[in-house]
Amino acid sequence: MRIALQLAQEAADAGEVPVGAIVVRDGEIIGRGYNAPISGHDPSAHAEIRAMRDAAERIGNYRLVGCALYVTLEPCAMCAGAIQHARIARLVYGASDPKTGACGSVIDLMAEPRLNHHTEVTGGILAADCGGLLSAFFAARRGK
Repeated sequence: MRIALQLAQEAADAGEVPVGAIVVRDGEIIGRGYNAPISGHDPSAHAEIRAMRDAAERIGNYRLVGCALYVTLEPCAMCAGAIQHARIARLVYGASDPKTGACGSVIDLMAEPRLNHHTEVTGGILAADCGGLLSAFFAARRGK
């Protein structure tokens, strides 16, 4: 999660909402990403999506079976869907997202029994650090 936090800081430094993510397989980081929808003119360029794209390209497969995704903020519905389609085995996130979180805060797509893949979810890891980075970013944008 600390590496994901470093990536989130890179996003903040680039003027993006500070969210970072890594994909890990067998103890090795195989994918990295941070938010870049503004600079990339791409609404899908969330940290999770970018990390999964990086991992998929590295291993030559869009299925990320047996992988874990670490992300500093609870994924939104778009990212939760992509996590399921990629067959990520485990999701670990930092701060909960009470506005758009789709892994328990607003809805819980990972627990939806009608879906055919279920990712194990652990939230709240380094939550204060992850949430603090987001709070500081938005406070600075508001001029506070």
